[in-house]
Amino acid sequence: QVQLSESGGGSVEAGGSLRLSCAASGLDFGTTCMGWFRQAPGKEREAVASFDADGTRYIDSVKGRFTISKDYAKKILYLQMNSLKPEDTAMYYCAADRDQYAGGTWFGLCHFGYWGQGTQVSVTS
Repeated sequence: QVQLSESGGGSVEAGGSLRLSCAASGLDFGTTCMGWFRQAPGKEREAVASFDADGTRYIDSVKGRFTISKDYAKKILYLQMNSLKPEDTAMYYCAADRDQYAGGTWFGLCHFGYWGQGTQVSVTS
């Protein structure tokens, strides 16, 4: 059973930093596509960053500010977020690859269908 558990969210001022963590279990952490998504109030969920067969992938709005990384020994996925902006405010979700027939969302080469419970990030101006 795949389990994803996020932590590290909080409230920061614009220009600040946060590091999100996602503890993963029940999957092959070394080979499974994993990523981060976010959903702001009144908006659709969007991909933020991911690891896939081609490496790391980011949406344009976070390039140069966010870094996705993995600790293979601890099976933790991270999202380092620097130079945060108010528009980064959202619930952030950790996600893992799942068979496309189970339903989910494509981002790059991966079909994400396993989700964590989310961690809130609020950036004040």
